[in-house]
Parts: sequence; C-alpha cells; structure tokens
Amino acid sequence: MKTIHKIILPVSLGALGLILFNSYSVRIPRGAVAVKNFDAKKYLGRWYEIARFNYRFEKNMDNVTAEYSENPDGTIQVRNKGYNYLKKIWDEAIGEAQFVKDKTEARLKVSFFKPIWAGYNVIDIDEDYQYALVAGSSLKYMWILSRRTNIPESIRQRFLEKARKIGYNTKELIWVKHDR
Repeated sequence: MKTIHKIILPVSLGALGLILFNSYSVRIPRGAVAVKNFDAKKYLGRWYEIARFNYRFEKNMDNVTAEYSENPDGTIQVRNKGYNYLKKIWDEAIGEAQFVKDKTEARLKVSFFKPIWAGYNVIDIDEDYQYALVAGSSLKYMWILSRRTNIPESIRQRFLEKARKIGYNTKELIWVKHDR
C-alpha cells in the first residue's frame, strides 16, 4: 500500500501542476479584450510580423512570417518562419492553435512543444482582416501583424495606443525588416 502512495502522490501532484501551468499560460493580459465575432477562416493565410518584443525564440530574426491553415480536425496549423541574419539561415517552427472558448472569440492557445501552451489573443483587427494586434499571456508578449510587409501609420498608431493603455512598453518593440 505504501508503494502505491509513493507513486500516486507524485503523479497526482505532477498532473495538477501541469494543469495549473497550462491554465496560467493561456491567460490574456489584464485590460486586454479578445476580438468578438472573430472569423477564423478570414484570419487564415500569411501574415508578416511588423513588430514584436525581443523574444529568445525569435532573436536576430527578420523576414518573419506566420502562416495559418486549418487542420482536418478543426485546429489551426501555425507555421512561423524567419531569417536569422547572424547565422544566415532560415528557421521554421510548426505548431498548433486551438480556441480557448468559443470560435467567435479570438482567444487561442498555441503550442510548438506539447503539452506546453501559450496564449494567443487577437485584441484588435481591422474589418478586412489585413492588420492585427496580438497579445500573449502577459505584457511580455505582443505582435503587430500585417498581410503586407508594411502597415499604414493610422493603424500603427491605433495599435500602439491600445497596447500602451493595456500596459505594454511599446518603446521596447522591435520593428521587423522585410527584404521581400
């Protein structure tokens, strides 16, 4: 009986820890609100990363794109690609996104290393789905995306103002270069 307790307790605590970690990692920053009446099909396709913070997993990268496509099971395939200008190589990561709640609310969780998930929250998007402001789970993660390699100044200012109101330090954003 003691052997069973020695196994069950650590396994139970580990499972509880994983559940708590996953719940915490897919949050939305305080003050941010995910887009309602979101149309996932209109969001699919290629997006160019216009701005981001300096993340370890995108360090020294330009020409960064994200390609979203629907998987047969209804989840979304995420294909991130960028050029590491120091190593002079292209790098690519393929992951999966799932809706946290309803498919009409732009709150998703994304994983490139299951079972670890991160929040992906579209908090602003234009009506034609050409420009998007995406918040991660905390104020450490944010992206400005566009269907083209640039963004109109009016959209840029709209997104920056919204991000500042939520608490993002927009002065630390990296503005991504695109050669093509």
